[in-house]
Amino acid sequence: MQAFTLHTGLVAPMDRENVDTDAIIPKQFLKSIRKTGFGPNLFDAWRYLDAGEPGQDPASRRPNPDFILNQPRYQPGAYGPAGASILLARKNFGCGSSREHAPWALDQYGFRAIIAPSFADIFFNNCFKNGLLPIVLPEAQVARLFDESAAFPGYQLTIDLPRQVVVKTQGDELPFEVQAFRKYCLVNGLDDIGLTLRNADKIKAFEAARLAQKPWLAHTAVS
Repeated sequence: MQAFTLHTGLVAPMDRENVDTDAIIPKQFLKSIRKTGFGPNLFDAWRYLDAGEPGQDPASRRPNPDFILNQPRYQPGAYGPAGASILLARKNFGCGSSREHAPWALDQYGFRAIIAPSFADIFFNNCFKNGLLPIVLPEAQVARLFDESAAFPGYQLTIDLPRQVVVKTQGDELPFEVQAFRKYCLVNGLDDIGLTLRNADKIKAFEAARLAQKPWLAHTAVS
C-alpha cells in the first residue's frame, strides 16, 4: 500500500450529497476477480453518456461533458502533470453497499484523499485499508472549500497527515482528527497484509515449532 505523509493536489469538487458506492463503481464492474483496473469506470454512469461494461475500451466511450471530472480544468496537464487527486464531497459520501471496490476505484483513478462533512461508516473504514485518506471537516469549512475551488481554477490543497492539517494555498490550516492506529498504517504504507508480514519471522518460527511437535500436520515445516 502506498504510504501517505504529505500530499499536495488539485481539488475536484463533487457537489452532491449521499453519493453511494454504486455510483462510485457500478455493480456490473464487480464481476472482475482482480483488484486492479477500476479507475476507468469510477463514477461510470455519471462520467459517460453510454452504458459501460467490464473490459470495454474507455476510448470508445462517450464522455459526459457536464460531469465534473471530465472538465478540462481537472484533467492531467491542465495544472501540472497529474489531474485531480483530492476529491471534495458533501455529507454521507460512500453510503449504500459495503463494496471495497469503491475505494479501489477512487485510488486507481488517482485520488489520494477525500474531504467531506461525513462518510458512511463501512466506506470510511475501507478507505484506510486501501491507502485512501478520508478527512472529516465541519460542514461550514467544506462549503467554503467548495466556494474557493469553484472560484479559482487550479485550486490546490496540501494535506499534512503527520500534523493532521489541511493547508490552503494562502497558509491557513484546517485541523482534522484521525485515529492513531489508522494514521500509523497510512504513514507507513501498511495494509492488513503488510501489518501481518511485519511478524513474518515470528510466524515462520511458530509454524516450524508447531510442526516439529506435531509432524502429522504437514510433511515439511514452513521455509
